[in-house]
Amino acid sequence: MLLVIDAGNTNIVFAVHDGGAWRGTWRLATSAQRTSDEYGVWLDALLAREGITAANVERAVIGTVVPAALYHLRRLCREWFGVEPIVARAALDWGFEIKVDNPDEVGADRLLNALAAHHQYKGPLVVVDFGTATTFDVVDEDGSYMGGVICPGINLSIEALHQAAARLPRIGIGRPQSVIGTSTIPAMRSGIYWGYVGLIEGLLARIEGEFGKKLKAIATGGLAPLFAEGTTRLDVIDPDLTLDGLRLLSLRNKAGALPGDRGRFLEVE
Repeated sequence: MLLVIDAGNTNIVFAVHDGGAWRGTWRLATSAQRTSDEYGVWLDALLAREGITAANVERAVIGTVVPAALYHLRRLCREWFGVEPIVARAALDWGFEIKVDNPDEVGADRLLNALAAHHQYKGPLVVVDFGTATTFDVVDEDGSYMGGVICPGINLSIEALHQAAARLPRIGIGRPQSVIGTSTIPAMRSGIYWGYVGLIEGLLARIEGEFGKKLKAIATGGLAPLFAEGTTRLDVIDPDLTLDGLRLLSLRNKAGALPGDRGRFLEVE
């Protein structure tokens, strides 16, 4: 089995793939201070619920945009599962060209989304990822990564609005029934929701105009379904896009069990 770890700025997603399907997916708040032992004890209980043991995990792959979290995630794979993880970075074999000025600056999640989207949907396309940042990533016909756009994420914008304006409350995100708000909170909700719908539609139109072709828009991230309700410009919603990218990357770049025993995780069984 393959252990997949997607470490974002807000959450870390752990998942196990058995070669045919995902056996489980679990989410934990990102914290650079959390140790490998804390991850291991938490993950042990969740894996056990699915009938999975450390001995079943033969490979691991990590994608992270939080460098400070990488040390303990690597130790988790090495000490608790006895495998050397593949870490997503530009220098690996992606199967496509990264056509930007400095490939090492591109977040792993953006390359992973490009890999999975081209494999599943072909190009040309643009991936819209509703994460801590909202990103737009362009993939051409042969799968090459062409670059993209990075915007503040929805929750960052909500928090910034609350922090910067003393009389504006912190609000939740939802789709308002009308654009014109008749009090402060509905007006804020309208600005956030319909403002981001306008951002999505406007940027997609400008990206297509610059690219010179119609692009299929693939949306991922937790808020993708919510914003798909407000626009027809998002063609596909794929919540597992980054995880699939990690799985595909692991198939192209091999790493495996460490020599000797498979770590403390087995010793305590």
